[in-house]
Amino acid sequence: QLRLVESGGGLVQPGGSLRLSCAASGFALDYYAIGWFRQAPGKEREGVSCMSKSGGDTYYTNSVKGRFTISRDNAENTVYLQMNSLKPEDTAVYYCAADYEDYCPGAEYKYEYWGQGTQVTVAS
Repeated sequence: QLRLVESGGGLVQPGGSLRLSCAASGFALDYYAIGWFRQAPGKEREGVSCMSKSGGDTYYTNSVKGRFTISRDNAENTVYLQMNSLKPEDTAVYYCAADYEDYCPGAEYKYEYWGQGTQVTVAS
């Protein structure tokens, strides 16, 4: 069965950190570009970050630049999202997704595999 499983979400105070993990089973992530998305209550899902298959290209939405870092460990078949200096507006369900392409796709619908999401809540 091909799937992605996110973990690492939780409740954290403003200014705190979390590291999200996205583990793949049934396929090798090193053949895929990987994206992180989030959806806050009442809002549309938005792209947060993406890393190309090689890891040489990364993308971050403006609101997380300088605070979030995407990385991948192909040996562990896992992608990470390190989130620092968290803000209440970062509260959302976070999803990872994989696309069988070299580079980050320009559109959400191009991602082939999606995880079930992990809740991140930033509150004091």
